[in-house]
Amino acid sequence: MTLRTSRRATLLGGLSLPFVSRLARAAGEPVRLGTLCPLTGAGGSYGPAMVKVAKTIVDEVNAAGGVLGRQILLTGEDDQTNPDAGVRAARKLIDVDKVDAVIGTWASSVTTAVAPLCWENKVMLFTVSGADSITQMPHKGFIIRTQPNTHLQGTRAGEYLAAHGSKKVFSLAAQTPFAVDGYKVLTEALKAHGADTVGQVIYDQAKTTFRTEIDEMLKAKPDSLYLNSYQPDLAVLLRELFRAGYEGKKFTYGYAANAKLLGSVPANVSDGLVAFAPSPDVGSPAYAKVKAILGGAEPDPYSCQVHDHVSLAVLAIAKAGAVSGQAIHDNVRGVGDPAGTKVTSAVEGLKLLAAGKAINYEGASGPCKFTPTGDISNCKFRFDVAEKGKMKLLEIS
Repeated sequence: MTLRTSRRATLLGGLSLPFVSRLARAAGEPVRLGTLCPLTGAGGSYGPAMVKVAKTIVDEVNAAGGVLGRQILLTGEDDQTNPDAGVRAARKLIDVDKVDAVIGTWASSVTTAVAPLCWENKVMLFTVSGADSITQMPHKGFIIRTQPNTHLQGTRAGEYLAAHGSKKVFSLAAQTPFAVDGYKVLTEALKAHGADTVGQVIYDQAKTTFRTEIDEMLKAKPDSLYLNSYQPDLAVLLRELFRAGYEGKKFTYGYAANAKLLGSVPANVSDGLVAFAPSPDVGSPAYAKVKAILGGAEPDPYSCQVHDHVSLAVLAIAKAGAVSGQAIHDNVRGVGDPAGTKVTSAVEGLKLLAAGKAINYEGASGPCKFTPTGDISNCKFRFDVAEKGKMKLLEIS
């Protein structure tokens, strides 16, 4: 597998479109997919593993004969966890590399910025971003999201906090597309279970100190904090909360409370921090495969979801019998047919589709069933707590 557009494909770019199309079909041009993951920036802790998993699945499919008799060419770009960089990278993937699907956008701000480029060019976008606003855009069905949206995440967070004794919750949130919606959903969930929010401060994550925001939080006298943060700003917040003497509960997202965070602050600063994240299907053969790809480490949700992005794109192409973003768009839900034979890998599914059989793909992230707007229908969540510099599993529910 290569991560570069072939010289031959570049030369073809100078020919007229009808001639290129005929020649491409005759020559068996590769199926072109692209990863747009955060290799640097706030999401840089996750992108390399996501890309590694995507490459491995592509290699497996290619080794088994490809899809529709064609090899897959995977091109990777770094979105730098930055919307402007993401748009530049997406333009390259779409305009130069001619991909039929963009896979693995992570930050909601990046996904929001690149999504119009995808649907305008009929390129399928697979994302792990959570902001509700993403699938509320007029994307014409060209977005599939394997990450639970803000409503699903905020509801589960509120239920967990209320069930574990929180009564007065204050939110410190980075300026993101889901900060306001997330707070609204959290408030609704808490009120439904006898608790409530007592305020929110939305901050600029580029700041080097948040003492003013913490002082405002302390005035509200909360018993729990909802830290809607990324890893770098969460590290600053935890240090300043420790210095301020805050002793209440601290709750955050799993993507922020990662190994890099725990390595950047003393254990007594992070101890007691509870983090939640969508839980992959830990009993699935696909999950075991992702774990093996990553050298035996417990996979994060995003690597598991990217495993499923690649698999879904490949299987949708096979089901369609055609290679295009539109073909993926029209068939991606059809490879999760509840009446079909359950499969957990692209190679397994390709064999059954070639035999004319219906399949029900359920991958490393779990069942891949999507609403009409492209959201994942449901998933389980895992809750971990920081203890002596490491995350310890509390529950999966």
